[in-house]
Amino acid sequence: MSDIKLDLEQVEQAVGHGPTAVPYPNTWLSDRLEAFLEVVGRFFSWSWILLMVLVVLNVILRYFFSNSYVALEELQWHIYSIGFMIGLSYCVLHDGHVRVDVLAEKLSHRKRAMIELLGLGLFLMPFCLFVLYYAYPFVERAYLMGEVSGSPGGLPMRWLIKSVILIGFGLLLLAALSRFVRALSFITGFPRARVAADR
Repeated sequence: MSDIKLDLEQVEQAVGHGPTAVPYPNTWLSDRLEAFLEVVGRFFSWSWILLMVLVVLNVILRYFFSNSYVALEELQWHIYSIGFMIGLSYCVLHDGHVRVDVLAEKLSHRKRAMIELLGLGLFLMPFCLFVLYYAYPFVERAYLMGEVSGSPGGLPMRWLIKSVILIGFGLLLLAALSRFVRALSFITGFPRARVAADR
């Protein structure tokens, strides 16, 4: 087993979309959306560190002090949910989501861009709108009812964590729109691509 040596750069290239990615042009709208999503994604990336601290704290309280707090455990789940939901848009922004590259890498850049355009326009963006439409009453009802955790000692204001559904899918919709605009610009030339001097 010790004879196996991994070249991490080769692994990264094999796993990542670097050399096979379609070189979509930047547009005025995509640059604005992506700058906003980048700031939000980087800010919420700290939630994973907070989550690790909470997990360690819960373990220490449980096993060393024979004590546990329901609110801390629920907070742990909530932070995980926030990191995951916000991370969806960041993943789409950086093209880090799962793809069937075995098939796609054999297609031309134009065909791949058309498939992405159809996938975003027919599936991802309508799905985001669908979730937003049905999640709003869900969050609103929790707010109006003053919903709290069903567990004794749990967290109050359940609507706060439920609103992460709206925020997460809203950001995912913006990320999908940005990629849609860039793919459309690649295929049709509209909207006009920005050159380095325009930025």
